[in-house]
Formats: sequence, C-alpha cells, structure tokens
Amino acid sequence: MEELDKMLDDRMTLLNAKEAAHYLRVSLFTLSRIEREGGLVPFRTPGGHRRYSMRMLHDYLENSRNSWSHKINAAQRQQRVANPKDIERSQLKLAQA
Repeated sequence: MEELDKMLDDRMTLLNAKEAAHYLRVSLFTLSRIEREGGLVPFRTPGGHRRYSMRMLHDYLENSRNSWSHKINAAQRQQRVANPKDIERSQLKLAQA
C-alpha cells in the first residue's frame, strides 16, 4: 500500500519550469529545447504555465541515459583498433601495386 501511495504522490507532485530545470540540472533554455524536440510534454495550467510531474522528469532522465549508453556502445562497436599486421599487409599491397 505504501508503494501505491508513493506512486500517487509522485504523480501529484508538479514542478514549475524553474524547479524542473533544476531537477534535470539544465537551464530553462535547455528545458524549452527538450520540449520543442518532444522529449517532454508538460501539463499546462489554465494560465498557460508549464508543470512537470516527478514521474515525467524521472522517465525522461532514464530514457536519455539509455539513449546515451546505446549511442556509446554503438560508437565503440564501430571503432576498431587497427591491428599492426593489417596495416603492414595494406602497406605491402600498396607497395606491390
């Protein structure tokens, strides 16, 4: 039951833009960019102010971490340290041509 209460509290806790930017450790400008790119879709108050749930911000952080780790792994797979023997073979082929 406590877990359900905590989950409901997280959903009900709304942060304004400044608080959300602080939570994500980004500037307000970067927060706006994240929204334009579709990374976050804030709730709007009747006055047009943006509000962010803790769950929304947490999910964004998790997705961005997973995205970065996927990009890093892909880059590491693409990078291959050249084997000195391969270099020698290619140099020999060039010299023989």
